[in-house]
Amino acid sequence: MSVKHAISRGLEMGRSVFQLGLLKSGGRVAAKLRADRFRVGPSVRSAQPQAFLPSRYRYYRTSLRGLAAQLQSAGFRRMMGGGSPRNRAVFLAFGLGVGLIEQQLEDDRRSAATCQEIQAVFSKKRFQTPLKPFTSGYKLEDYIIGNQIGKGSNAAVYEAAARFAPPKESNRKCSLVQLREDEEEGEMSRSLTCCSSLRNFPLAVKMMWNFGAGSSSEAILKSMSQELVPAGPLALKQEKEQITLDGHFGDLPKRVSAHPNVIRVYRAFTADVPLLPGAREEYPDVLPARLNPAGLGNNRTLFLVMKNYPCTLRQYLEVSTPGRKQSSMMLLQLLEGVDHLCRQGVAHRDLKSDNVLLEFDSDGCPHLVITDFGCCLAQNDSSLQLPFNSMWVNRGGNASLMAPEVSSALPGSGVVIDYSKADAWAVGAIAYEIFGQHNPFYRPVALESRSYQEKQLPALPSSVPADVQLVVGLLLRRDPSMRPSARVAANMLHLSLWGRKALANQDSTGMRKLADWLLCQSAVVLLRGCSGPSGNTVEAELQRSFLSNLDLEDLRTAVGFLLYGREQRQACILSA
Repeated sequence: MSVKHAISRGLEMGRSVFQLGLLKSGGRVAAKLRADRFRVGPSVRSAQPQAFLPSRYRYYRTSLRGLAAQLQSAGFRRMMGGGSPRNRAVFLAFGLGVGLIEQQLEDDRRSAATCQEIQAVFSKKRFQTPLKPFTSGYKLEDYIIGNQIGKGSNAAVYEAAARFAPPKESNRKCSLVQLREDEEEGEMSRSLTCCSSLRNFPLAVKMMWNFGAGSSSEAILKSMSQELVPAGPLALKQEKEQITLDGHFGDLPKRVSAHPNVIRVYRAFTADVPLLPGAREEYPDVLPARLNPAGLGNNRTLFLVMKNYPCTLRQYLEVSTPGRKQSSMMLLQLLEGVDHLCRQGVAHRDLKSDNVLLEFDSDGCPHLVITDFGCCLAQNDSSLQLPFNSMWVNRGGNASLMAPEVSSALPGSGVVIDYSKADAWAVGAIAYEIFGQHNPFYRPVALESRSYQEKQLPALPSSVPADVQLVVGLLLRRDPSMRPSARVAANMLHLSLWGRKALANQDSTGMRKLADWLLCQSAVVLLRGCSGPSGNTVEAELQRSFLSNLDLEDLRTAVGFLLYGREQRQACILSA
């Protein structure tokens, strides 16, 4: 063996012993982010891409430099004091290898510090609701009720305006009608609200249907507590705040903070059920006996006041085909909303295109918000885990879009359903609708989430960016341990949309180039946020959300997935 070969081998041994030997005693082998160490295909067992060195190994972070120095010093002593050239070279190379790893860790610490500083800046910039705050509105009489704009299995929604605050015109393109009026002639679907209606009725009132909750305010609020998860701090009257709200799955924690991709409930109150337009024709059975002798509903129920949106995501996709970048940004918005909920210990459990509302920003880009929290899981411990000891335990809504770990769960003693990645799986299924395809878990394909195989998933159109196809495929993995979180998937889309140059020649473990790009991106977003209307666009909101949730481990995992996907595509091209 030549001395050159021995030094090369020693460097490799230094890396291998450190990564596989020292860290193994710490409880976990630090995962390498080399592309050949993990796979995306469903038939290959592999580990999720992880960070080069997790934070739990602080001892090795601080002591590595000293270890490298000792090894190098010992190598020089052996070189001067005798021994075979091969052993001296290997021992010295081992120390040099550990020293190189220490340099990598130093870069890692700098990148982590950069992410923390950026996150600290943007996390202080809280999302501001587009509606001005108002101090009244705790009674149904405070609102002018218009026509019905939606109806579900447990509520009806009406357009509304506040009597105490005359509506003002919005500078947003507020409806699909306005966007498409230059493209085609003829009537649009009546279910889509026109701009003039939104200007006259900027609010929406959701009237819950009360069958068995009783007619006292306390009983109603307790029974329908999940609906209050997206409620603002002033949504309930002060005396009502003292009521202990506990739903079917435990005590309700603090309500989620405002987010641009999650609906905001401005007012929540109980009142007598009124006879609203179309009530006897649309939902006669849920009316109380005083309004319909054959009705089964109670006299009082819960009312929620929200912003009025032009249409649902499903309605929009029925009449419009968004562009390539807009579709990717729509998918990204859903992931950002789901990540925000997960961080605050909430699982929606009923995500579908009907439960996503949509409007348009000043540039005509669709802005999505997640709504309808009646089936959500919100617990005090924020664990997103539900004991499943009986079939009577409610696993959520929409059985077609239940994640495999939820739909295939069997009740029993000690069985727990983990919802931490269930909503992210549902977003992957909705992605097919966003990109103009039939949802594979609806008819006519009608795959069953409990039994489908990943190879059965239909291919997305060739016009869909390759990175986006990779994200959707990862989100629809059956095994949740092999599925990225909503945060990691969102990071992948962010990097694909705005960080392509930073990913060029990017190594999966080195993050210096990416850290430089993050600093530049932060400066751009800060300047754009102060530049008037353009700072309120969907794109700017997405970038602020990305920067306010920066985490080095999640970012590196996203980079690893993207690099692997690109290497796989290149390999396929070369082999073709």
